[in-house]
Amino acid sequence: MFTSRKPKKNDAWEGVVEDTSRGMLDGANMYHFVQVRCADGQTRKVRVDRRLWKSLAVGDRIVKVPGSDAAKG
Repeated sequence: MFTSRKPKKNDAWEGVVEDTSRGMLDGANMYHFVQVRCADGQTRKVRVDRRLWKSLAVGDRIVKVPGSDAAKG
């Protein structure tokens, strides 16, 4: 069993990118992830689309607002 890292539509958070990674979890599709440190000190690993992943660097701020399907850098 695996944990879905895709943000849900009603999730809301913001933080700073600590790490970026990618992997072929199912052996067929490439998934892109960022490790985010939120303002409350928690870290979370979230899945992002390839275009956003390529534009992010460690130290960049990323925001996920409720109602949107994806995070914005």
